[in-house]
Amino acid sequence: MKNDTYILGIETSCDETAVAIVKNGKEMVANAVASQIDSHKRFGGVVPEVASRHHVEQITCVLEEAFLQANMTWEQIDAIAVTEGPGLVGALLIGVNTAKALAFAKQKPLIGVHHIAGHIYANRFDREFAFPLLALIVSGGHTELVLMNDHGSYTLIGETRDDAAGEAYDKVARTLDLPYPGGPQIDQLATEGAETINFPRAWLEDDSFDFSFSGLKSSVINTIHNASQRGESLKKEDIAASFQASVVDVLTTKTWKAAQAYNVQQVIVAGGVAANQGLRQALEEKFQNSGMPLLIPPLKLCTDNAAMIAAAGFVSYEQGNRAGWDLNANPSLILN
Repeated sequence: MKNDTYILGIETSCDETAVAIVKNGKEMVANAVASQIDSHKRFGGVVPEVASRHHVEQITCVLEEAFLQANMTWEQIDAIAVTEGPGLVGALLIGVNTAKALAFAKQKPLIGVHHIAGHIYANRFDREFAFPLLALIVSGGHTELVLMNDHGSYTLIGETRDDAAGEAYDKVARTLDLPYPGGPQIDQLATEGAETINFPRAWLEDDSFDFSFSGLKSSVINTIHNASQRGESLKKEDIAASFQASVVDVLTTKTWKAAQAYNVQQVIVAGGVAANQGLRQALEEKFQNSGMPLLIPPLKLCTDNAAMIAAAGFVSYEQGNRAGWDLNANPSLILN
């Protein structure tokens, strides 16, 4: 009798072509990723058409690599999970159509996965979830606080009203002429500088768990441009440190207040910005003696990968959710 469940995950929502195999939703058997950073670096950001082309070129090779890592065959795979959204529509289509073709050819169940649900479940490789839990999602396209009362249950309690945190990082990095991707560059510079500029914090209403980073982004860009017009020289390290201090302060404070308000048993962090060392350190210090364990995925699972998609897909598989052959890319998919 077969006791273990193996899910093959496929992720192509942006600029990472990834395939993974995960056992029982918590054990990574294979995790193959083809990065496109070098291809997009010369453009200063992700070019959707270029990303789609790379997915077409890489998906078969990455799929083969995953099976080589796992030393497994298709007969051992129970289901195929794929990111259906949100993301770049052209990039998503490569993964969705690959998953549908494989599911049809191999006669495997097909499962559509929300990209953010994947980021949340990247934490399950480290520790089992304890409900209710609060998830802080921070990435280039998302800044959200999500309450989970059970597996696969998501209640949005806070979100950005304009720019996501990662988006603000990227725009500030471009203004500072830092290479792509800009977020890690600012994070590193922040460790070398000092908070010499008091950039604004958008706290919004007293009872709000929403975020806003557009004003902060504009303040940083205006500070840089005004200094340049006056012929003044500002240290990039100090700008980075001051900017990051504002972002981290707001993210940490609002996460802390939400965790207390909802009396959660656990707090998890998800998304690409979860790799930010300044944010990780601030959250760890804030929750250290709180009685609410803090889970932050290892750096390799903060950025887009297919293991997280397979982990979230396992939950859907266990709950009996299946996608039909009409599964399509949904760049505006809502987490619910």
